[in-house]
Amino acid sequence: MRNFLVLAAFVVGCLAVGSLGGLVTMTPVVEWYPTLAKPSWTPPSWVFGPVWTVLYVMMAVAAWLVWRAGEAKTALLLFFAQLLLNLAWSFLFFGARSPGLGLIEIVFLWLAVAATIFAFSFRSRIAAFLMVPYLMWVSFATALNAAIYMMN
Repeated sequence: MRNFLVLAAFVVGCLAVGSLGGLVTMTPVVEWYPTLAKPSWTPPSWVFGPVWTVLYVMMAVAAWLVWRAGEAKTALLLFFAQLLLNLAWSFLFFGARSPGLGLIEIVFLWLAVAATIFAFSFRSRIAAFLMVPYLMWVSFATALNAAIYMMN
């Protein structure tokens, strides 16, 4: 039962971060983001919600697997650090309406996610693999953020 409760806490925590980020982006996505020049390969807005939901659940399961493996304090600290950086990006890019600050911050997010995957790989290979799609999405988001910054 304890394992299930910890898994549920990881899922709720990750989705809460996503929801908080969503609250920050709600108004700017409607009022500000459409006014920006964006590259032709920008996904439609409806893609972001489902992609992030799946990624947050995968991240939660990965963290739970590492927690279950034990002796994972450093790995989980990295996980929570990258989760905070993930949230901070929403505040900087959308909340502050600053693609430049967002770009600087997302580089740190990318590094934190990569470090988390590395740390997770010592506790659970499956957990590390579950984080790879997230790193790929953050890589894409970094390129998109950079393009938006340069175009505006």
